[in-house]
Amino acid sequence: MRIPSHPIPPFGGPMGRVRFGILSSFPPTACGLATFSAALASGLEANGAEAQVVRVVDAAERSLTPERVVGELVNGSPSSVGAAIDLLNRCDVAIVQHEYGLYGGADGDEVLEILGGLEVPSVVVAHTILSDPTSHQRVVLNEVAALADQVVVMTEAARERLCRCFDVDGDTVVTIPHGAAIPRRRSTAHRHGQPTLLTWGLIGPGKGIERAIDAMKMLHDLPMRPRYLVAGQTHPKVLAAHGESYRHSLVERAIRLGVDSSVAFDSDYRDVVSLTGLIQQSTVVVLPYDSKEQVTSGVLVDAIAAGRPVVATAFPHATELLASGAGLVVDHDDPEAMAMALKRVLLEPQLASRMAAEAERLAPSLGWPVVAGRYLRAANHLLTQRPALV
Repeated sequence: MRIPSHPIPPFGGPMGRVRFGILSSFPPTACGLATFSAALASGLEANGAEAQVVRVVDAAERSLTPERVVGELVNGSPSSVGAAIDLLNRCDVAIVQHEYGLYGGADGDEVLEILGGLEVPSVVVAHTILSDPTSHQRVVLNEVAALADQVVVMTEAARERLCRCFDVDGDTVVTIPHGAAIPRRRSTAHRHGQPTLLTWGLIGPGKGIERAIDAMKMLHDLPMRPRYLVAGQTHPKVLAAHGESYRHSLVERAIRLGVDSSVAFDSDYRDVVSLTGLIQQSTVVVLPYDSKEQVTSGVLVDAIAAGRPVVATAFPHATELLASGAGLVVDHDDPEAMAMALKRVLLEPQLASRMAAEAERLAPSLGWPVVAGRYLRAANHLLTQRPALV
């Protein structure tokens, strides 16, 4: 366990103020879970709670002590596990982010020892729920859910899959959506200038960007040829294993198809404000993901929060969130269908306006303060019921 050099005060707060301990990756680690946990912690504090973090790291990661981090769980370190349990037990409620690849052991099963050692109510946030898990993946998630006092999923599709495919008590499962930063200024419809199609996030195989580049070949006949912008750095794990080979393959694909003048890559780092501005400047957000398993997408929620129309492949979260009209869903591995959907958004201003209006209608319920408020209510309920749980 890596402990900051400065003393850590007792993990506590004023009477009646809920104290959360969050077990998760955390910035400066670059991943969706880290971003999620940082935003959730800020949202909890905006609701009057306390939030401190036990940061999950691999042994090779540099030890830093960002704001809110009281210690680090080093994967593969038995002594680290005990120290993490002790820190989490000094809070009122522990929020444990669950992803198979986050923790040490086979399929991240080291998290089971931590959950088993908690003496405070625990909320597990299940980010990945596979429809066809291996036998060990099934065992791990079953035990994680059994040890938790409450399991949070972020879509109804995730809830249905969890209850159908795993041995989980549905009464312990609650759906709380993924949060997003809500822009202070709303975006306006883009009817002049070159349209921009935007995909962003950590880049790596499985993002389906190949299919979006293929679709660009079919958009050359439009009166105003669109520009496709792929924004984001290569995922650190992809970069460590394969360098920039995936990004280079995308550049080569665009050149081979003759659309390289219409496809741009931007690997600059952006903070929340800068990224939100980029999203709002786009004409349509493109989510061409390969996976049919994805029950949660923070990028999708951010697009809706920014009020932008979306064209996405039919992964579960997109099918659910876009059902009311904020976007169009197309089959996986079908560039022609994607091109046709993009043409509709670009050539039918009324359709694009309706999609943007529906996204803006949905956005307020997705703001991080609202979402974190639901976590706080869930925690208060657990604390009220705690005498019956021990």
